[in-house]
Amino acid sequence: MVDTSNFTDKTRFRGSEENLHVVEFFTRIDDKTLLYRFTIEDLDTWDRPWTGEYTWPATDKPIYEYACHEGNYALSGILRGARREEAEDQAAQAKK
Repeated sequence: MVDTSNFTDKTRFRGSEENLHVVEFFTRIDDKTLLYRFTIEDLDTWDRPWTGEYTWPATDKPIYEYACHEGNYALSGILRGARREEAEDQAAQAKK
């Protein structure tokens, strides 16, 4: 469980600011699947807490963090490089 509060007025999430409260759960469903469940609360923004969830399947592929690194300008370069490596790998496999 991850319980996050103490946001500032600089936090902006769908109208919510410093009163935002987020509770996240990570539950292993089986050997290859996690269930991610979250509850969002800010009674100044919404009339009641709301919850969502989805599964995360295991992968042996690279996972790239989604965060504001350099305004995410570098992410396009990282992904472009990964796509190029994939294309080169596919070309090499096709020659075999």
